Order: sequence, then structure tokens, then C-alpha cells
Amino acid sequence: MGSYTEGDLRIKSSVLGAVGTNCYFVYNETTKKAVIIDPADNATYIVNQCVTLGITPEAILLTHGHADHMLATEEIRKQYGIPVIAGEKEERLLADPTLNLSPMIGGRQVGLRADRTVRDREELELIGFRFQVIETPGHTEGSVCYRMKEEGVLFAGDTLFEESFGRTDFPTGSISSLAESIIKKLFTLPDDTMVYSGHGPATGIGHEKEYNPIYQYAR
Repeated sequence: MGSYTEGDLRIKSSVLGAVGTNCYFVYNETTKKAVIIDPADNATYIVNQCVTLGITPEAILLTHGHADHMLATEEIRKQYGIPVIAGEKEERLLADPTLNLSPMIGGRQVGLRADRTVRDREELELIGFRFQVIETPGHTEGSVCYRMKEEGVLFAGDTLFEESFGRTDFPTGSISSLAESIIKKLFTLPDDTMVYSGHGPATGIGHEKEYNPIYQYAR
């Protein structure tokens, strides 16, 4: 389990599921209130981690609707009675197993409905911190990133990886949209912004501006 510490903010990550998806436990060290970002799989493990950390989830944030990022969502929602939050343009993909790839990834059909949908630049007040929504279509039409501006942190889902980026050959994907999202939205953030991706290690905006190959796909 990876970790990050800054003031009251704690970020811990676990790699879960068939394709190694990062599930993030983001919590306030003082209040022990938490959000779970992309509960990829294995709800029992996620609940046990919450118990081990002594934290109480108050919301689930989804970066997008692919099954490998949300297979444990329904069980976690029921376990804690908490809302699921996702981008407003991702509702169709979340609900449709043929679009969210759940039969292929999870071996079963999974459809999900968010309790709350959010739009570009909307701010969420959760667990004593602010999470700003950044719409980043490309990997999927409704993909979003969550930025903690004051803490210099970005949860990028499958939009941006270390020296790479998300696939666009799945339903609703678009390489030109992805390039625009990364270059015009994410690469305008401060260089010292830490990026926590849906797969692989953390990276930084400054590093990606220099080494990411996404520029070749810009229109």
C-alpha cells in the first residue's frame, strides 16, 4: 500500500483487481473521515483496510465508469450508506455493461447508477478538503479528474499515466479528445502537482509536460 502525508491529508493506495487498478483511500488524519476513489474490486479487502486505518468513508468518487475502477462500488455503498459521485457525462457508460466492460473484466454484468453527478469546475467539500472536478473526456466521454488545489494533488484516473495515457479504443473513447484534455487542461496545472493515476506509479505534471508522448496526437 502506497502512502502520502501532508498536514491532515493522508492518501493510501492499494492495487486491486485483474488489471492492477489503483484504489485510493483519501482521509483526514484528525477526523478520520475518508473518501474512496475508484473502488476497483474486492470490497472485503477495502472494508478491512478502512478498519485497519481507523477511517470512515463518507463518499465514493469515480474517475470513470470502466468496470476495473468500480466493481466493488455497490458493496461499499451499501456497507457504509454513502453516495457514489461520478461525472455527469458518464451515466450511460456506468449503467451499461456492454459499455463499461464488466463482463470482460469482472466476469459478470455490472450496471451502476451514481447518487450524484458532477460537472467541469464543480467543487466538492468533503472530509475537510476541497475537490475540484476537471472534465477530461478521451479515455471515456465522461472521464473526470479530481484536483485538490491547495494540497497540490490530482487524481487522474485513466486520463494520464507516468509517461503515458489511457487507451481510447474502448466505447466512447477518443484520442483527439484525450490529447486536448491532457494538454489544455492538465498541463496548465502547476508543474509541482502530484498526479495519482488509475494504474501505475504516481507522477508529476512537470515531468509529464516534458516526457509524455501525448503531444503527437494534438490537433
